Amino acid sequence: MPYVLIQVTDENVTTAQKTALIKGATELLVQVLDKDPATTFVVIDEVNTDNWGVAGVPVTELRKKSGKR
Repeated sequence: MPYVLIQVTDENVTTAQKTALIKGATELLVQVLDKDPATTFVVIDEVNTDNWGVAGVPVTELRKKSGKR
């Protein structure tokens, strides 16, 4: 019973993109480990950019410095 956790920042990830991630992760586990897709769980956790840091700085601050979002 595989469990896959995908964490991304909450920056406009579409339903179609989430669906593709879930399908792709499931298919990978089927192909590589011969897992049953019926018992493969994929969870997408969208994390606020204030709660995600890179190089000691919150992503929100990095985005401001780079002119994004």
